[in-house]
Amino acid sequence: MKISRREIVLAISALTVCVYGGSILLAKPKVDAWREMLAKRREMIEQMERDKRLVEQKDQLSAKLEELSGKMPCYAADMKMDVHWLEVMDRLAAKHDMKITKRKPGKEEKIGDIYELLIVVPHEGWSGSLDAMVHFLFDLQGEGAMLDIRRLSVRSKPDGTLSGSFSLYCAYTREQGAANGEQQ
Repeated sequence: MKISRREIVLAISALTVCVYGGSILLAKPKVDAWREMLAKRREMIEQMERDKRLVEQKDQLSAKLEELSGKMPCYAADMKMDVHWLEVMDRLAAKHDMKITKRKPGKEEKIGDIYELLIVVPHEGWSGSLDAMVHFLFDLQGEGAMLDIRRLSVRSKPDGTLSGSFSLYCAYTREQGAANGEQQ
């Protein structure tokens, strides 16, 4: 049996396609892994550069931390902070004719040396004028504590007043000793 030139070319072409296709099928997982490794490498280089910048700014960040730590209020280890912050919030609300009808303090959380307490004023939990709300929020900021409103919802009522909800986070430190039954 004689193989023609045309059949030899077709056989070589078919063999080339099979080898090329097989190479692609075998190499694709390796190429994907290689690309993934390159992406991780880029992320690690970026993270190292960020870390390096932070290390270079260590003195500035330490100075800023000391400055902010001096402003952080310190309370007795056995003081009930939910009662304290609710009283502060109610006093400031009354001062500015803002009504807070619903409020719910959360649990005190310890984050490093700092304690954080969440107070949630739920849906329609406060009402007042725009002026009252602005002055209330301004006075909260000036209370000598690290207070942060992370969520604020405002709705207008038909009578022209505002109502809504907010989440107030209070940050503070405690004197050395037991707090809420825990040893520091």
